[in-house]
Amino acid sequence: MVIVMGMEGSANKVGVGIIKDGEVLSNPRKTYITPPGEGFQPAETARHHQGVIIELVDKAIKEAKIKPEELDVICYTKGPGMGAPLVVVAIVARTLAQLWNKPIIGVNHCIGHIEMGRAITGAQNPTVLYVSGGNTQIIAYANKRYRIFGETIDIAVGNCLDRFARILKLSNDPSPGYNIEQMAKKGKKLLQLPYVVKGMDVSFSGLLSFIEERYNSLKKQYTPEDLCFSLQETVFAMLVETTERAMAHTGSQEVLVVGGVGCNERLQKMLEQMCLERNAKCFATDERFCIDNGAMIAQAGLEMFNAGVRTPWEETFCTQRYRTDDVEAVWRTD
Repeated sequence: MVIVMGMEGSANKVGVGIIKDGEVLSNPRKTYITPPGEGFQPAETARHHQGVIIELVDKAIKEAKIKPEELDVICYTKGPGMGAPLVVVAIVARTLAQLWNKPIIGVNHCIGHIEMGRAITGAQNPTVLYVSGGNTQIIAYANKRYRIFGETIDIAVGNCLDRFARILKLSNDPSPGYNIEQMAKKGKKLLQLPYVVKGMDVSFSGLLSFIEERYNSLKKQYTPEDLCFSLQETVFAMLVETTERAMAHTGSQEVLVVGGVGCNERLQKMLEQMCLERNAKCFATDERFCIDNGAMIAQAGLEMFNAGVRTPWEETFCTQRYRTDDVEAVWRTD
């Protein structure tokens, strides 16, 4: 029986999760929400995390109905992410590890999403579409590494959606992407937008610039709902195309979509349709585990802990650049 605490705070969400042998005991989180039309800056985000993380630690322990001495290991997000928020979480994790005399493990944020998705859905060896505000990757596992088959060559798909939401002055509560999704459901008129797939990679910056530069003229012919609909249809089609190509290359019969944008029901339906045509299976989780959370860091940390991984004290720093394929997945035996 292994009990793990995981801490996540790489962007505007901060969470603390506790897992016991794969069962989520608690998973509270808080979100830093900015006014409509604004993004979130590292310094302000870090101050938000500083103000709530101790409260979240206390809440997670109480909800899990455990005592700190029952924990076997403390895990935290080592990267990638925004520097200042990452540092806040790393400092708290190191402090608690010393106070409670527990080992510590630094976890790759992307690996956390993948391992949480696998644990929740039961997907065995899927092609992974990892889509969030800071990352867009098509991933497949081979020889102890999660290999990146394709990725964005500029901005992440979530960043593209968020920045368009700022143009429309949409609320950031609960998230810009969610509000775009709701508006897109009412869209009826499709605007042809730049569709940029380069081999296995995708590009969203030109598409975003196209809308930004022409917005004043476009809004005379298209409603905001039409533009949200058009943006979603275009960027999601790009992602489904590259995911299908990765499946064909690897011979995979499973797709797992993870990351905050993975909550989008339209993206899930497009992936499900593609999988149906290939006689494959599509796996997704809901907002509890798609969106950044502490339990996903705990789940990846659990796998690492059981495989004998420990982070030496001198290596318990954090880094903004930490690629998915930098991590040796020693816990996987296939």
